[in-house]
Amino acid sequence: MTGLPIVFIPGLTCTGRLYHYQTELLGQSHPLLLANHWSAASMGEIAEKILAVAPERFALAGTSMGGYVAFEILRRAAARVEKLVLMSTSARPDTPERSHVRQQQLEWTRHHGMRAGTKALWDHLVHPARHEDHALLHVFVEMAEIVGIEGFARQTEAIIGRADSRPLLDAIKVPTLVIAGADDKLIPPDQSTEIAAGIAGAKLEIVPHCGHMGMIEKPDTYNRLLSGFLS
Repeated sequence: MTGLPIVFIPGLTCTGRLYHYQTELLGQSHPLLLANHWSAASMGEIAEKILAVAPERFALAGTSMGGYVAFEILRRAAARVEKLVLMSTSARPDTPERSHVRQQQLEWTRHHGMRAGTKALWDHLVHPARHEDHALLHVFVEMAEIVGIEGFARQTEAIIGRADSRPLLDAIKVPTLVIAGADDKLIPPDQSTEIAAGIAGAKLEIVPHCGHMGMIEKPDTYNRLLSGFLS
């Protein structure tokens, strides 16, 4: 393989399966690393664990929580990142109100289980047209059950404790692609617009009729955008 290695970092309670369609395509020409981001309880430790196994130079692609980790990797090892893709994410820190909701969600899920927790969030994860897509819901439930409740707890702690990455944006000098779903309820697209505006030369793509998990909701569109940018 001659393509630039790509490190994918999925979102909260997701595994590398989130990128199934992208890895099928990009894996034909790029070495790929699907990062584990649920075995540590701080963004710094997650970033260090990924950097320890990542290639020396790579493209970095993060979704939602994976974007928060990507910012932390850039703080520690910007020289190793050659291209950057940020999907459905934000550079802002957690607000006290959002942190409180996260802690409530965690306690509710501890009591009811990962399957129920995923179902409770489902309408916020995908476009309304996919709310009755039970096959897609099953994929998200299976990923969440692999992460498990303790992994979810560590992720929640890391997300609540993350830094404000907005001051970092103008220091990012690598080619950057920012993608958002036009109908994302969890992280509205204006936060992707904010990221793209803060990174010199960043390209912004807003995908219509798409929610928070576009890489699996609109795989053909995301494959086109990622392959065009990374290849």
